[in-house]
Amino acid sequence: MRKLAWFTVGFLTGIFPCACFYGAWILPTGLGLLAVAGIIGFFVKAQKLPKLALLLSFGCALGVLWFSAYDALFVLTPRIADGETGYVQIEASDYSVQTRYGTSVEGNVVLAGKNYRVKAYLQQNALVYPGDTIAGRFRFRLTTDGGLENPTNHRTEGIFLLAYPVGESVITAAEEIPSRYYPALWRKALLDRITQIFPKDAEAFARALLMSDRSGIDYELNTAFKVSGISHIVAVSGLHVSILFGLIYTITARKRFLACILGIPALLLFAALVGFTPSVTRACIMQSLMLIAMAADRDYDAKTALAFAVLVMVVANPMAILSVSLQLSAGSVLGILMFSQRITARLLPEKKGKKRERVWKRLLHWLVSSLSVTLSAMVFTTPLVAYYFGCVSLIGIVTNLLTLWVISFIFYGILLSLALSLLSLPVGCFMAAFVAFPIRYVLLIVEWLSKLPLAAVYTVSIYVVIWLIGTYVMLTVFLLMKKKQPLMLACCILVTLALSQLLAWTEPLWDHCRVTVLDVGQGQSILLQSDGKTFLVDCGGDSSEQAADLAAETLLSQGISRLDGIIVTHYDDDHADGLQYLLTRIRTDRLILPHISDEEQVGAKLSELTDGSVQYIREDVIYQFDDTRLTVVGPYSYDAGNESSLCILFQSGDCDILITGDRGTLGELVLLRSHRLPQLDLLIVGHHGSATSTGEALLAATRPEHAIISVGEDNRYGHPSDTVLQRLAAIGCCVYRTDIHGTIIFRR
Repeated sequence: MRKLAWFTVGFLTGIFPCACFYGAWILPTGLGLLAVAGIIGFFVKAQKLPKLALLLSFGCALGVLWFSAYDALFVLTPRIADGETGYVQIEASDYSVQTRYGTSVEGNVVLAGKNYRVKAYLQQNALVYPGDTIAGRFRFRLTTDGGLENPTNHRTEGIFLLAYPVGESVITAAEEIPSRYYPALWRKALLDRITQIFPKDAEAFARALLMSDRSGIDYELNTAFKVSGISHIVAVSGLHVSILFGLIYTITARKRFLACILGIPALLLFAALVGFTPSVTRACIMQSLMLIAMAADRDYDAKTALAFAVLVMVVANPMAILSVSLQLSAGSVLGILMFSQRITARLLPEKKGKKRERVWKRLLHWLVSSLSVTLSAMVFTTPLVAYYFGCVSLIGIVTNLLTLWVISFIFYGILLSLALSLLSLPVGCFMAAFVAFPIRYVLLIVEWLSKLPLAAVYTVSIYVVIWLIGTYVMLTVFLLMKKKQPLMLACCILVTLALSQLLAWTEPLWDHCRVTVLDVGQGQSILLQSDGKTFLVDCGGDSSEQAADLAAETLLSQGISRLDGIIVTHYDDDHADGLQYLLTRIRTDRLILPHISDEEQVGAKLSELTDGSVQYIREDVIYQFDDTRLTVVGPYSYDAGNESSLCILFQSGDCDILITGDRGTLGELVLLRSHRLPQLDLLIVGHHGSATSTGEALLAATRPEHAIISVGEDNRYGHPSDTVLQRLAAIGCCVYRTDIHGTIIFRR
């Protein structure tokens, strides 16, 4: 029995709910669980319960108690600082990064005599180097549960505070960079050298593969990696550490003691260079244990090593249990350890053959081994990827088989190119140009496979969620069966997948009129569907890329890869910024734009991205198809800003729906004066529920039965306004909000 592994299972079971649901219940619960563990220990001693019960219960109790102790020791001061403003000095620990609104930089700050990691968001576009000091007044925000605002993913990295400047901040350059920041300097130097020696089309991939720097990978390529199922390649993980381990073992001529002496520092340095990300840290701990076991001539148990690695990381920071990269990394390794050999044994039974068959057998063995590793790694990671990223790659197995074999050669080639460039820059550039060819091969495969129909399915469809749950139910039954029939399992999975897609594609056609208001946060994106036609109104939100993802995946889940039209009400970011990304995944027959002031040339940029017709609306345009009538109301003034947002009146049969964009009460009055509006079945509340929109005149004229507000949770504008909610309540309107209800579907 692997005692450490089972203890770790109990420890993580105790830690996880504490990290998810922080509260005063944690310490009393831990003490209660410790008492229960004591009682279980008594029965174990009396041989009435197995030892496994004691390991699990004791581990669970210690997990809860350690979380409580860690919170008191290391998170209490950040909790006290949450929402407070004070003068501090932040010492930068890395280079600054340009953001949409300024600059962000990680650093260290001293609070109550203790040093804490912090991430500061500066309003100015400043260049900050490791060791520089940023002094000024800052407002702090807690990143964990229990704070004034929602938690952020920074907590999984050990950053418990975010800092926002209040007034001017002064940046002072360091006279000498502290040695603890050298890895950041070396990382920057390596990235700059890769940029210098690699061809432009291969540079971003090389930076991501070696240093996990994905800043050069654009939205389209990043989406291709996600859909094709090999995003893990450009996120440094256990795969990269194992490749590095193989290099170390080869260089040391397979001498175990020498490999241990040189390998552990090399692994530690590599982890420092990539920033001690959870997946790399886990892999480096496991590989270090393997090196120690080899040097000491002891057996190495991978499952125990995995348990030890995860335990060390969670003890160092209990919030790390919520890290997506750690969960995916550990889940992948656990799946490989549990199922890889079983799958290989079933697909490739051991049989002796003739000598001339050995070459083919080796090739077959490599193919089966690669397939078994890929399948086993997906067992635990697929539901995690579906939950966190909303995507299940169906082509991922093929992509991995076609690309993973070349990744180690590319990795070694990048290292060799960097080494040669130190001796001679032209030689390094020549080597990098050679390495660029296999990089282009990987990119070509990824881009080609990601564009295949049904390369991936998306959990935005409830039918895909049901299929995925059903698949794991079938897999569980299969594993419990004495007489296993893998072909039957595969057929059942494929048949249920086909059924789920049939339902997902045909369900929208059942509705005579269907409106989908997507939950894009503080923004707007609306699907209008009727008589087999689909129009999208706006695409923007808290994150332009996430808004584009949600819109694209909603459409693709319905089998729609080309829209009948995209309508942009106006050019504000929260309405139009996601379209530049959406148009890389979804095409449209028409791009309908308002003829209004456009200082950022948003309309012109979108026009270049579409292969459909472009229409600038100056006056009303009506689109008629079967029983559906779509009226696009033109702007009343070129320079009126929000008041000149396009309005859309969507009428299908006896169903009338109105969208007013960001028009205020003035724009609504102009609309009422120039148009005779019907009584509405649905009103999309203007300007996300702002008090200056959805006025009494519009409500009195249209008397909407239902209203939907597209608004972000805890947004800084205070939307929706209580005034608007009261106006809607006064006419008996049934109100739905995306910040409360998520994506909303209205159908007739």
